[in-house]
Order: sequence, then C-alpha cells, then structure tokens
Amino acid sequence: MARGILRIFLGAAPGVGKTYAMLTEGRVQAAAGVDVVAGIVLDRGRAQIRDQLAGLEQLPTRNISYRDVDYAELDVAALLARRPALALVDEYAHSNVPGAGNAKRWQDVEELLAAGIDVYSTLNVEHLASLGDVVEAITGVRKQETVPDEVVRRADQIELVDLPPELLRQRLSAGKIYAPDKVDAALANDFRLGNLTALRELALLWLADRVEEGVARYRQSHGIEASWPTRERIVVGLTGGPEGDYLLRRAARILSRVSGGELLAVHIPRSDGVAGNSPQELEAQRQLVTDLGGTYHSVGGDDPAEALLDFARSVGATQIVIGSSRRKPWRGIFAGPGVGTKVVRDAGDIDVHMVPHPLGGKGRAALGRGELNSSRVGAGFALALVLPVLVQLGAGHLSLQLAMLIQFAAAIAVALVGGLRPAVAAAVWSSLLLNFYSAPPVGTLTISDPENLLALGIFLVTAVAVALAVDKSARRSREAARAGAEAATLSELARGILASQDTVQVFLEQVREHFGMRTAVLFSRDGPGLSAWHPDASVGEDPPRTPEEADNVEEVSDHWVLGLGGRILPASDRRLLGAFGAHLMALEQREALTVSQRENLQLAQDNKIRTSVLRAVSHDLRTPLAGIKLAVSSLRQSDVRFSAEDEAELLATIEHYSDRMDALVGNLLDMSRLSADMVSPVMGPVTWPEVLPAALRGVSDERIRRELPPNMPPVEADPGLLERVIANIVENAVKYAPDSEVLVVGSVGGSGSATVAGRPASELRIVDHGKGVPDANVMAMFRPFQRLDDVSYGAQGGTGVGLGLAVAKGFTEVMGGVLEAEQTPGGGLTMIIRLPLSTGAGLETP
Repeated sequence: MARGILRIFLGAAPGVGKTYAMLTEGRVQAAAGVDVVAGIVLDRGRAQIRDQLAGLEQLPTRNISYRDVDYAELDVAALLARRPALALVDEYAHSNVPGAGNAKRWQDVEELLAAGIDVYSTLNVEHLASLGDVVEAITGVRKQETVPDEVVRRADQIELVDLPPELLRQRLSAGKIYAPDKVDAALANDFRLGNLTALRELALLWLADRVEEGVARYRQSHGIEASWPTRERIVVGLTGGPEGDYLLRRAARILSRVSGGELLAVHIPRSDGVAGNSPQELEAQRQLVTDLGGTYHSVGGDDPAEALLDFARSVGATQIVIGSSRRKPWRGIFAGPGVGTKVVRDAGDIDVHMVPHPLGGKGRAALGRGELNSSRVGAGFALALVLPVLVQLGAGHLSLQLAMLIQFAAAIAVALVGGLRPAVAAAVWSSLLLNFYSAPPVGTLTISDPENLLALGIFLVTAVAVALAVDKSARRSREAARAGAEAATLSELARGILASQDTVQVFLEQVREHFGMRTAVLFSRDGPGLSAWHPDASVGEDPPRTPEEADNVEEVSDHWVLGLGGRILPASDRRLLGAFGAHLMALEQREALTVSQRENLQLAQDNKIRTSVLRAVSHDLRTPLAGIKLAVSSLRQSDVRFSAEDEAELLATIEHYSDRMDALVGNLLDMSRLSADMVSPVMGPVTWPEVLPAALRGVSDERIRRELPPNMPPVEADPGLLERVIANIVENAVKYAPDSEVLVVGSVGGSGSATVAGRPASELRIVDHGKGVPDANVMAMFRPFQRLDDVSYGAQGGTGVGLGLAVAKGFTEVMGGVLEAEQTPGGGLTMIIRLPLSTGAGLETP
C-alpha cells in the first residue's frame, strides 16, 4: 500500500491563518471530487473557521476524561475505518492526554499516512524540537509540545502561511484570535512586536533551509556540479599559517556587506610535505571562526586545490578567499602551478579572492618535495633532455672524468625534479653525450680505450642507482608527510569532538566532509551474527539502510560498522578510514560510560530517597496506624459503653489519622514521580479562584483569609498539580503557625513587576506569622525529607515526612513556574507561587 502524502501548513505564531488555509485547500480538494474528512479541527470561537468547516464532513472527536476534565482528541480508529482520501488534522504538535493511545498527534498522523490516507496538518515554528532553545530565548518560555525536525522534514509539502506582525496584532486586538479577556495579556506577552518579528524570521529561515536541501537533492540527482548562488557563502581556505587570521577577518568584512550569508573555513592537511601546518594557529583560527559566526571544517585530498573546490561546490559557495602563495615564484617552473593558481583556473563561476599577505613569496621548500604529478614528470623529462646538453656544452673542454662528475650531478637534479624515469633517461642521454663529445675518439660513438668504456659503464650504473635511491627517498618522504597529514586530521577531529556534545553526530559529519562523501552512517546490531544491522546514526543525504548498500564499509567492532556512501575510496584512504573507525569505537565506549555514570548517579539518588522513605515510614506511618488501631479496638470492646462525646472523639481520631496517612502516601507517590521524571502536566488557562476551594478543603475557614482582586487573568498551569501545590503549602502554614491566621493574597504582574522567564506572571502569596525560617536555611527547606522544624530552630518531633514543600516546588517548576520563600514582616514565612499568565496556549490553533 502506497504511503499517504503529508502537507504541513507552517506559521510563525497562532492566528496567522494556518487552519484557515488548511480548510481552504480542503474545500478545493472536496470540490474537485476528493473524499475529504475533517478529523479534528478546533474553531475556538472563530466564525471564519466555522464558515470554512461548513459543508465538509466532520468526524466526531473522541472525548477522554482526565483529572475530571473532558478533552477532545482525534479518533484515529474511526478515521482509519472511514478511510477518506484526505484527512484534515489540526495541531500537528499537540500532546494527547493519557488514554488516547499515542502520546503525540504527529504519531496519530503517521498511522494515517501508513494506511495510505493523505493528511493536511498545521504547525507553529515554535514547536520544532531543534528550535526549542531559540524560541525560549525569544519568548522566555520553553514549549513542552514539540515535534522532531526529522519527522517534519519527511513531509511531502511544507507551505508557509505568513502574516506581517503588525497585521497579526491588529487581528488579535479585534478579537479574531483570542477571547477579549485574553487580548491584553497576549499583546503584552507572546504577541509583542519584537517576539512576532523574531518568530517570523525564524520560520522563514527554517523553511529556506528546507528549500535549499531540496535544491541540493535536485542538483545531485541531475548531476549538476555548477554552483547555484541562492545565498551568499564565502569559503576561506586555511593552511594553518599565521595568515589565516587575516583571511578570516577579510572574509567577514566581505560578508558584512550582505545579509543572510554564511562563513565557512576549511583546512586541508597537506600530504605533500609542504610546511606551514601549526596546530596552535589552527586552534586559534577555529575559535576565531566561531567568534565570527562561521563554521570550521577539515577535508582531505591529495590535491589541496581540487579538494577546496570540491568542498566549495558541495556547499554552494559563491566566493572563495585564499592567501597568495608562500612559495618562491621560480618554483612554478619545476613544480607546476600552485594551489592559488589552480583554484583561480578551475573555480568556474565561483568568485576567488587571492589576498596578499606578508608571508607571500617567502616560503621555504626544497626540490623534490610535493606530489610527483604528471606536470613534474613532464618537467623532469624536459630537463633530462636539455640539462645534459647544456652541461656538455659547458664541459666540452674538460677531461672525461670531470665531465662525468658534472653530468652525474645533473642526473641527480633531474631525479629530484621528475623522479626515477626522467633520471634514468637523463643518465642514458648523458652517457651518450659523454661518449660522443668527451671520450676519444671524439665525434663518434666508438670507444678506443677500454678504461673509458668501463668508466662510462660505471657512470651509467651509478647514476641510475643514485636516481633510484633519490626516488625511493622522495617516496618515503611523501609517505611520512601523508602519515603526518592523517595524524593532523585525527588531531583536529579529536579537538572538534571534545568541544561538542553530540559527539557521534559531529564525528560522522567530519568523516563525511573529510572524504567528500554524500553520507556517513553508523550501523549497529545487538549481537555478532545474531541480528540484522540497523542504522544507529547518520548524516548527509540518502543514507544507506544496510552495510551492503554502502560504497565503503569499515568494521569497527562486532556490534558497530561505519558505512560511507558517494564514491569508492582509494586504497590510500582506507588506512585513515580504519583509524576513524577505531576513534569511533572509543567515542561509543565513552558515551556508554557517560550513560552508565548518569544511571549510577540516578540509582544512588533513588537509593538515598528509598532509605529516607523507609526511615520516615517506619515512624510516620506507624504513628497514625497505631492511633487508628487503638481507636478501632476501643470502639469494638463490647464490655465498655462510650458516651456519644467519647465515640465522636474516637471517630474523629480515626478520621484525623486516616487523613495523615492519605497525605503521606500521596506525597511519597508524587515525590517518586518527580524523581523518575514521570510528571506530564496538562497545561491550560486556570484562575486562582478555580483551584482554591479544592486546595483548601479540610482547612477551617476561620484559619484562612483570602484577598483576591476581581477579574484576575488566568495563569498557564495544570489544575490538578496547582491544587496539590497550594494544599501542601497551606498545610505547612497551618501546621507551623498554629496561632496565626493564614493569608492568601493574589496579584498580577502585567506591568513587569512579576515575571517568569521574561513573561508577565501572576502571584499567589501564602502568608503566615509563625516562627519562620532563617534565610540561611530557606534552600534546605525545599529538600526532600526535610521538616520545617529541622531547619528553623533545631526542634525535633514534628509530624510528617518532610515532602510537602519538595513536591510543591517540583510541581511548580514542571508547570514552568517558580516557588520562592521570604520572611514575613513582623515574623513568619511567606511562600510565593509565581506562574506565567495564560494567552490561551493550551487552546490555540495553528
């Protein structure tokens, strides 16, 4: 069965018209004869949405009760049974309530797509997982509902629904997005002009990156190597020399003239023995690239110019910045064109800036260093033809022995330039010239003196032997230089990995870049020969699904295999790939040790909590049980008749100790959930008056005084968790201030006096006039199993396990709020619950 098509309507903020655009497209499809069903679309009181829904078949939602509140969720089973051609599913990032099946709505959509049903859905850019920290920096709020970027990238179509921030604020003010009582809070918070502008830019940039990925795939599939300058990208070639800082700053100045450009620095370790690679300089330049907002890369290749151009084309570079050559100008006669000359010659439509610097033309390099390429071999043959003739012309009047020595030196010079074959040719040609012009009889190839024949023979053999030795030494030198380049590459790779958090991903990306591959994949399996290989991590486009599909495979261990796709690696690169594999194994082992360390720390913390629980339960649970048993045993005595007052007192004792046990067990369970990160709040708009009655149940009205301003805006919270927070704090206030009235005061910080992570917030203060807690012990008061008596004046014997405030603080932070304590003027303690104002985030529609 063919997989369905997913189309996502992406927007920067609520209210830009994503749901409206989705419904409009749905109506167009329905008018064209397509079977369209609205799986779940929430109008939230918007007349425009209701008008668009009119005429479309709407599937009834599935109502699920959670914590005494009914929630409408997508009925996946009913939609699969109905099997429309196109389903409209609002809120792609929505978190389903427990009992709905899948945890996230995008997982519901995956089921529909797998069944061959096309889906239209909506999404805000703030819900993308990779942008969570950026969105938090902009809005001050960390979004709990997120979708993995990889899931969104798999969408067949992503359409941006855009609206200028000024128009969006006008729509909000007109009541077209939120209810009138939420407009002011929204304008002062999420819908500030700066917030909306930044989110809009974020959406545009994210979608531009996806479009660019599509362009890259198109170019690759059609074999297009020419650069398409869709965005200004400057690649800086680094040698490791001190001129790198100058080149980077020059490139940054060029890039500052345009907006939206990228700076990429690339270092290609030289394998030809040319000096200039300083690890200290490279590390400083790597840091400078980061400070300038660019990225650092290291790629390999026998020809630096070709490797630099391949990298520039792969990233779609528009400009290349390189330094002028440091070698002497005369070396081009023998060694061929330099890196800069090759880059300029072969750059094609990429602009090249060759920047002069103080070290230009002042390098030191000897003949015979560098790659023995075709140009050097050709130069060697040319020199083998010309140099012996010139030497013979200059040494024609000298003796045969002296002429032999000079021709011998010429043969060695040819070997240094062109290697073995030109040197052998030079030796043979020199011997013929010596025979014709220097050995008697002169002018013929006849040799009359046997000693001269022996001398010429020794000359030829010695010249060939020396040429062979020089060529072998040069090859060994090149091998040593290649090994040094490989060591430098591994060193750079290690530094880059140690400075990163996602080590395996960074490792794979650098391996892919170094070898110029399309993709790199780490495959793993549970046991050798017992299970199939499956991808564990990958980078690049179109990764292979099995090692057999990869172009290059390196076995790291029995459990891991490294695969590369794009081209077949030459034998000279296989050794370096093996070294990368060994490095990867060490990284995997280090990550496994890190995970094990975290697990051990968690186990140690759990054991500590378990020990404290047992210690507390042994006393605090036994006391109410003993009181209950004593009261029940007294009531069951048949030979004793209690008065109505005594019987009521015993029943009250049972009720009191039962309440204590219920609170104790509830706090223990809550603390265990917090320790295991299993608390999932269902956020929504809540007002303080809505939760106070349930939170203060069981507390005498004579002990509580409430001062809540009328028409307080709602906060963003989970009603059930907020009720527990208030109940625990009030219980402590009543317990430790028995002779004091407990005051509950509400206030709003819309003007900025009270904020949470930069957002306007509302406060609930619970004030008592008891003993209070010294400032030095306020932080200890929130630790688990810590009684207030233990941190105030050293008193012992307090009731309770000491979990109430720890649970309250944990629940408050889970809801994105803050719980603080401060001294009450005149004595006592004031607990402050601060939560961000709600802008309808729990009810918004994309």
